[in-house]
Amino acid sequence: MENSAGEIQNHLTTVIQEVVNILATYGMDIVGAVVILIIGLWFSGRAAKMISRVLRKSGKIDDTLVNFFSSFVKYLVIVITVVAVLNQFGVQTASLLTVIGAAGLAIGLALQGTLSNVAAGVMLLFFRPFKAGDFVEVAGQAGTIKELNLFFTEMATGDNVRITVPNNEIWGGALKNYSANPTRRVDLVAGISYDDDIEKAIQVLQDTIAKDARINNDPEPFVVVGELADSSVNLIIRVWVANGDYWPVRFDLTKAIKLAMDENGISIPYPTQTIYTENSSSEL
Repeated sequence: MENSAGEIQNHLTTVIQEVVNILATYGMDIVGAVVILIIGLWFSGRAAKMISRVLRKSGKIDDTLVNFFSSFVKYLVIVITVVAVLNQFGVQTASLLTVIGAAGLAIGLALQGTLSNVAAGVMLLFFRPFKAGDFVEVAGQAGTIKELNLFFTEMATGDNVRITVPNNEIWGGALKNYSANPTRRVDLVAGISYDDDIEKAIQVLQDTIAKDARINNDPEPFVVVGELADSSVNLIIRVWVANGDYWPVRFDLTKAIKLAMDENGISIPYPTQTIYTENSSSEL
């Protein structure tokens, strides 16, 4: 037992001595690397915030570009920090970069999804199909653009649910930007009874439209008979409004049309069906 305890003590002493030798040899390098890593990670966040603050103060760059550039600067500082840490341990970064370049094809294949997101982010930044604050429909999702960074785009739905969409899905598909143009057209359908006076109904609708100052006169409001449906004569209403007034005008005009038709004795019919029956008698 004493021999075993002595052997364990000797082994422990040897291990401690080796650790001390390593610390004596590389201790300063390890401390330096840790300090560089901490400072680099801290500075990456500070640099991103500084770039964001400076670009926003200029007032000439929208939030989409601000977020993209701040994200790019953050990752660039992190890469430089990693290279500095490797240099602290005596790693020849030039040789390392050569090896990475030789293995670039394999890395590209392994990270093709991530790299495609970065490439798509650059294309979105260059062609600018949207900016922060635009309401878009893309990749089966609809929402307001909050941020575009190197890898994904962040959106928020109307009820403030966050949606994260990879950039390559946005760039590779069709995109509807509802905020791109200064005006939008509101399309409504109002059904009247076959017994009602069509000309009177059209005039009532035109008068109702004229009362809303938010509706543009150019292009001129449009009211026509669109369809002779099963239970009603459908009148099509089309008006142009400022983009920001689209939903308020749509809601208010729908209500105003119903009230105006009630006041003028114009009915909005319910779907009905007429059933004819034929009585037949059988002889015994």
